[in-house]
This record gives sequence, C-alpha cells and structure tokens, in this order.
Amino acid sequence: MVPEHEFAIPVSNLDAGGQAFAFPVRAAWIRGALEDSNVEPAGTDGKLEIRLSKSGTDVVVRGSIRADLIVPCGRCLEPARVTVAETISTLAVPHAAMRDAHGEGGEADLPPEDADMIPYDGDTLVLDDLVRDELLLGIPMIPLCSEGCEGISARPPEPPAEESIDPRLRPLLRLKKSLT
Repeated sequence: MVPEHEFAIPVSNLDAGGQAFAFPVRAAWIRGALEDSNVEPAGTDGKLEIRLSKSGTDVVVRGSIRADLIVPCGRCLEPARVTVAETISTLAVPHAAMRDAHGEGGEADLPPEDADMIPYDGDTLVLDDLVRDELLLGIPMIPLCSEGCEGISARPPEPPAEESIDPRLRPLLRLKKSLT
C-alpha cells in the first residue's frame, strides 16, 4: 500500500522536548510534486531533517532540506543542476484554530506576520506542501548551467534549408540574397 502523504508525522507522540525526524526526499516524489513546473530531480534522493516540538496544540517545526534539481539555465535554457539547501522554520497550528483566528479563508487570508504558519488537521502533521514550496523557493532566480554560459545568442543561427521554405516566400529569399 502506497502512503497517501510522503511526510506525515503523528503529533500525539510529540512533547515540548521535541523529536527529530529524517526523511529521504525521493526523486520519484520530487518528480510528482513538481510535475506542473519545469523542475526535475537530478536523479538522486534529497534529505529532509527536522525537529518537531509541541507547545500546547501548536507544533514548532525546525530543520533543513537538501536536494539536487535540474532546471533550465537562465541564459541558454539548457539543463542546469542546482543544489537546494534551505532552512525550515515554521509553526503548525490546528486548522480549526487558524480558521477561528483568520476567518473562513484560513491560510489564504493570513496577515504577513503569520505567513510562516501552516495548518494541520486531526492528529497528523503533513509537510508535503511545505517541502514542495521550500524546494521551489530554494531555486536561484537565474540558475546557470555554468558561470561561463554565454547564453542563447552565443550559438550561431542555423540557416534555413531552402527546401523547407514556403514556396511563396522564395522570391523574398532571393531578394535578401541579392542585397547581401
């Protein structure tokens, strides 16, 4: 049986002293979680290391995530390997408490000072969305395949093959050749 969530932790066993957890961030999970983006796993599993401690019904989440991803280069659009290494620090509160504090919109209507809060339902804290968000936010704004990447313009344009040109445009091609 496949688990419904990759990073689910029961909160009933937690106390103020905290408990450490380590999860592999499987390449297959990354592929599925980021399928609606142009980000892919680099083929190896990442690592999620967190420490959870309970304060009343709230759960303090601290830790780190590390994964290697493949993204398009910001200059030439070729695949670029980037390593995401992010620190995680958030507060998980029961969904009902968040709804009471912020209205029916819940998480969507959070004021900026509460943006580092996530809701959880029942007795299980699911961190899948948090891990996905941290992976995406950890990608550089302009990832590069190499520091020396010259970009798309560095590649000479390929001349169009004459037989692939629409026959109606051939007179324009002859005119262009006569002018150069």
